[in-house]
Amino acid sequence: MSPQQLVEQALAASTADGAVVYVTDSSEANLRWASNSLTTNGAMRSRQVVVVSFVDGGSGTAVGTVARTGTPDVAELVRQSEQAARDAGPAEDAMPLLTEAPPGGGDWDAPAATTSIDVFRDFAPALGEAFGDARGRDQLLFGFAEHQMATTWLGTSTGLRLRHDQPTGRVELNGKSSDFGRSVWAGVGTRNFTDVSVADLAADVTQKMAWSARRVELPAGRYETLLPPSTVSDLMIVAYWAMEARDADEGRSVYAKPGGGNRIGDRLATLPLTLRSDPHAPGLETTPFQVVGGSSGSASVFDNGMATPAVDWIRDGVLTNLVRPRSWAAKQGAPAVAALDNLVLEDPTATASTADMIARTERGLLLTTLWYIREVDPQTLLVTGLTRDGVFLVENGEVTGAVNNFRFNESPVDLLSRATEASRTERTLPREWNDWFTRAAMPMLRVPDFNMSSVSPAS
Repeated sequence: MSPQQLVEQALAASTADGAVVYVTDSSEANLRWASNSLTTNGAMRSRQVVVVSFVDGGSGTAVGTVARTGTPDVAELVRQSEQAARDAGPAEDAMPLLTEAPPGGGDWDAPAATTSIDVFRDFAPALGEAFGDARGRDQLLFGFAEHQMATTWLGTSTGLRLRHDQPTGRVELNGKSSDFGRSVWAGVGTRNFTDVSVADLAADVTQKMAWSARRVELPAGRYETLLPPSTVSDLMIVAYWAMEARDADEGRSVYAKPGGGNRIGDRLATLPLTLRSDPHAPGLETTPFQVVGGSSGSASVFDNGMATPAVDWIRDGVLTNLVRPRSWAAKQGAPAVAALDNLVLEDPTATASTADMIARTERGLLLTTLWYIREVDPQTLLVTGLTRDGVFLVENGEVTGAVNNFRFNESPVDLLSRATEASRTERTLPREWNDWFTRAAMPMLRVPDFNMSSVSPAS
């Protein structure tokens, strides 16, 4: 049964007061390697079917969602979803289902877009050359490359028929010394692997390995710190995920205004930084409409099919928008604003490269990546985490060695107010969050007093 037939049959079988059905067909190819040798490669396919039923009761509309993999019994799946709705209480985010299709709804009748192991036809030979070069330097390369193509068909009882093809790719490359005493990292996100240079990734790893040949021990403290684009993306994603208007309006987040309301209109950054999302951003293209299986503060099942146009979250350093589903928008008398699956931070006045910023650093730290990031205080968005795979000492414009790892305590929102310089924005791969979020473009940021709260024994 085709995905389109599954959607139509489920909608036809529905006896609820409303229904949303979406089917996602995914294909994936991957390569994995360790110690300068390929270890596994493979391809797989999967399907997910989601039915959301809406049942009007005497006290409001209730919602039931059931999801299954493969090709389930459609009638049974619909029955289970409707029963789940009847068993649920009224939904506080209830709104009429959308009836007008947004732009960019795709070709409903076309078959699923797919990927295969052939996506690595140029990548794999180049990786083999990198293995040979690493052996010559007595170094080891570890990592993986993955590519997924997911096609989603969304249908509603109000007549919407929308479809989107989403390619997602990523590469992570770890370099290690033969005694495993040193480790560095490079990574990149991609849509189709035609823009991935293994030579550039390997050169990045080689340079960081050379930097790490000298070891320097430093105590905890506040340091001038260069945050490369990957680390900035991990921190800005945390800031983005916290941008729920309801939490701010009710005083539960860093975006809440003391005394009531939210901080829209407040200056968050000293630099003229803009944080934005755009479904058509070149190289970062993502779904231009909402596909929602369960309601949250950032999305509502009643908003399935709602357009997700480009939006500035912070413009020229000033908080401009927060994520606001239609139901909360109606209660607040404010516009509905949808979250998107990409994120760009840029300073339009920036001209420096990351190399330029290193060259004009008298003494400071250059990070590689962050990991194990966890929220400590939602009111300030204080997070803690660890540095990973290379913290380097910069002296008089040159990297002079690697230092020990640290635990840090910082708020990404507060960092925006303290950043004193940004480089040109470039596409990057988040390290901590790339299982869920890969489409990002960020600058390097200079923070004069980044808080390395303690020394970490991690190596």
